[in-house]
Amino acid sequence: MIDDWDERIAAVWADETASDEEVIARIDALASERPDDDARALFERAGSRDSAGLEAEAEPLYRAALEAGLDDEHRPQAAIQLASTLRNLDRTDEAIRMLRAELDREPPSPLRDEAAAFLALALVSAGHEREGASVALRALAPHLSRYRRSVLAYVDEIDTGVR
Repeated sequence: MIDDWDERIAAVWADETASDEEVIARIDALASERPDDDARALFERAGSRDSAGLEAEAEPLYRAALEAGLDDEHRPQAAIQLASTLRNLDRTDEAIRMLRAELDREPPSPLRDEAAAFLALALVSAGHEREGASVALRALAPHLSRYRRSVLAYVDEIDTGVR
């Protein structure tokens, strides 16, 4: 059963009329109901700052949330969001390492494709456009109703540089 706190957090995120400052204030107020080292509260605080464009404030909160031990639903979200934040802070190499680690996790995350999308973006930001295209197309291919084999063959050409 989802507790009242989760419902109240969801309501904040669903409120499209709230300003960035209001979202941060409301999330912080809800987070204050939990211990200072509560992983989920730290994650929500990080996300509120991240969505407001305050990546430098979000980064340490994401790291603290991950260190505090997020559940299986929120851990991959935090890893992806932290990596995206690092990319936005021009720390693409660290973002790439984090996203590769997320993709290598076993069992695979239900957000595997999302991690691949952000890895592709980070690779492009780092000047590795061909590898970024390859990662994105490999993640997309299983979802194609047609031309899957052709797309994967073309991705192999991108990877090897041989046509």
